Amino acid sequence: MEIATIFRENIYEYSKKYSNLYIPANFNAVNSIIKCRTSELGGEVYYCPNCEKEHYVYHSCKNRHCPKCGSEDSYKWLEKQLEKLLPVDYFLVTFTLPEELRFICSNNKKLFYNALFSASSEALTQMMTSRIHAKGKTGFTGVLHTWTRDMLYHPHIHYIVPGGVFDVENNEWHKSSSKFLIPVLALSKIFRAKYRDYLEKQNKELFNLIDQDVWKREFVTHSQGVGKGDTALTYLSKYVFKTAITNKRIVAYDKKQVTISYKPSGSDQQKYKKFEVLEFIRRFLDHVLPEGLKRIRSFGFLNPRSAKTFEKLKKHFEDKEQPIYLVKSENPVYHKRERNICPHCDFTMNMIKEIPRRSRSPSSKSLFSLLLG
Repeated sequence: MEIATIFRENIYEYSKKYSNLYIPANFNAVNSIIKCRTSELGGEVYYCPNCEKEHYVYHSCKNRHCPKCGSEDSYKWLEKQLEKLLPVDYFLVTFTLPEELRFICSNNKKLFYNALFSASSEALTQMMTSRIHAKGKTGFTGVLHTWTRDMLYHPHIHYIVPGGVFDVENNEWHKSSSKFLIPVLALSKIFRAKYRDYLEKQNKELFNLIDQDVWKREFVTHSQGVGKGDTALTYLSKYVFKTAITNKRIVAYDKKQVTISYKPSGSDQQKYKKFEVLEFIRRFLDHVLPEGLKRIRSFGFLNPRSAKTFEKLKKHFEDKEQPIYLVKSENPVYHKRERNICPHCDFTMNMIKEIPRRSRSPSSKSLFSLLLG
């Protein structure tokens, strides 16, 4: 069963009940998923001389929320990040948005997600430099994650953080403890204050609508050691170009309900959850990101604008005969099969015809003619 089928058969009814389909990012995601790898997007026809059969290969939509796309991008991202690992201990630091803010966040995603990145990265930088070395510069990469395994809305950011800071001026690396990075209770308070100040500055009117008691409650942060970092990066790579659920986790669909499989966090036990079909679509769209918003961001010496600093840091370790790790994933997340390789016998096929992409629908067309056309 494919999510595209669920969308195709129910999107008209969904649109009558929920207005959030009309948000451009949501509409584009649904429209792309429905058309992905169909004749709508064009493709090629190949002939396999071994099977003596024709094979139709359609183009992908490349929408970042499509359950069929993104595997190749995830693999490339992981390989690139693994090549940047330093010969130090790493930590996974997580910042979570409080439950009291999640409803208003879901209706103002761009503002709240930018606030989440800004407040958490500034708080983490402040704590790292003050606790480890005031003149040091930190560097870390964060991935925005908005769902639990059973598709609940749960916005949080995971940062993969090297345990230490780099004093650029004196060319010195100041390392943290291998078991402890920074105190998370203090980090939580700084994070909460920065998040509050960001929202108030960016949108005072919306800020005033928030129950002010929320700023007295704990903003949950968590930090744990993850060794040399490769395992944590492999974990994060599963989310950087994917959304809340994949096709293979849809175990049943009877036109009225959708049943998904999932494993609760920290457990290997397989569980199942049923949703009314429109509720399933609503939850899926909860995790669609606003157009143009970056899910992955790098800070400090890992920011592309600090490439010279990172090169100096690499040389620092090389001079100490501790070159950066050139780690390759032992369990790659993607194995690409070339388009001209037969999916049945792995024989090289010959392309015999191109299938042109259908003309894009004019913007003046209605929502339903675009989706159901």
